[in-house]
Amino acid sequence: MNRSLPALMAAALVAAATAFPQAQAPKLKVHISVDMEGVAGAVTGDQLGPTGFEYGRFREFMTREAMAAVTAAKEAGATEIVVADAHGNGENLLIEQFPPDVRIVRSWPRKLTMMAGVDETFDAAIFIGYHASTTNPTGVRAHTFSSATLTRVALNGVEMTEGSWNAAIAGHFNVPVVMISGDDAAIAEVRSVIGNIEGAETKKSLGFHSALTLTPQAAVDLIGRRVKAALARRGEFKAYRPAGPVTVDVSFKHYRPVEVLAYLPMFERTSAHSIRFRAKDMVEASSVMEFIGEYEPGLTP
Repeated sequence: MNRSLPALMAAALVAAATAFPQAQAPKLKVHISVDMEGVAGAVTGDQLGPTGFEYGRFREFMTREAMAAVTAAKEAGATEIVVADAHGNGENLLIEQFPPDVRIVRSWPRKLTMMAGVDETFDAAIFIGYHASTTNPTGVRAHTFSSATLTRVALNGVEMTEGSWNAAIAGHFNVPVVMISGDDAAIAEVRSVIGNIEGAETKKSLGFHSALTLTPQAAVDLIGRRVKAALARRGEFKAYRPAGPVTVDVSFKHYRPVEVLAYLPMFERTSAHSIRFRAKDMVEASSVMEFIGEYEPGLTP
């Protein structure tokens, strides 16, 4: 049977497509952990919790900074994104503003705390709105996990910020942190521990409750640029992996939690206000710290 030239060409194209299927776009899975103290303009409790008169506005600003990271990550090739709401009650982000393919972690308690959702399938981690540690003499609203109860957290003798601690959790899964946003003290402190990652400085600390800040839109623009730059050079960053088993030192403002924890054999009381424990890895260490922070005798659903 005779066949026309167009029909033969069409058949050839179909055969070629079958023989050489199109290559799929490379996977790029990104975890974004979002705190609030490092958001542009945030300086006091007035912005940071439901009782603050500016909280509603700053939920919007926090969401916009997180969305800037999401949008930039997508433009840089991200194929899957998980966002962890990691501030206060864990219910701050306005989730309806995110694209439908983004997954969001909310509320507490949860394993891996601020890094909930991360695992070995991720390619990069990003920190948005982070702050300095409780041992840092500068930094807006500087604290580590709990401004009300803790005065120091150290991992294998290295003093931790929430950023470096969370980088160690990501590192357990061989996921590098590639970018952080927050004030100048927060960025410098995390870099000093995990390396020279990309940073978006949203404000300069002038004290615990004051800052020279970018406007919300300027912060959004800067975060977008830094996220793109970070993901473009993500191959240069290494996961932060402290040697295990890990030793964790925790100091409290009050002596009573230390006294009670020291009744348990896994804790060593190292001073009137400090305990030490050892964990096989960062997942176990994170679970212990979550228990310390969350447990209350009168806990109810």
